[in-house]
Amino acid sequence: MARVCECCGRGPATGNAVSHSNRHTRRRWLVNLRSVKADVGGGESLRMRICTRCLKAGRVKRAV
Repeated sequence: MARVCECCGRGPATGNAVSHSNRHTRRRWLVNLRSVKADVGGGESLRMRICTRCLKAGRVKRAV
C-alpha cells in the first residue's frame, strides 16, 4: 500500500541526510498518515488514509 494521502496526494519526500563530516546519504521524509472514517457525501462514509495536514486544515469531514 502506498504512503500517499487520499485527499491531497502528498507522498514521501526525498533528500540527503548530511552528517557532521558532511557526508551525504539518501533519506526519506514520510507523510504522517492517519486512518480516518470520512463523510464522502450522501450519508456515506469511507475509511481513508488522510495526512494530518488535511485533517488540521479541515479538508476532510470526519464521520461520527
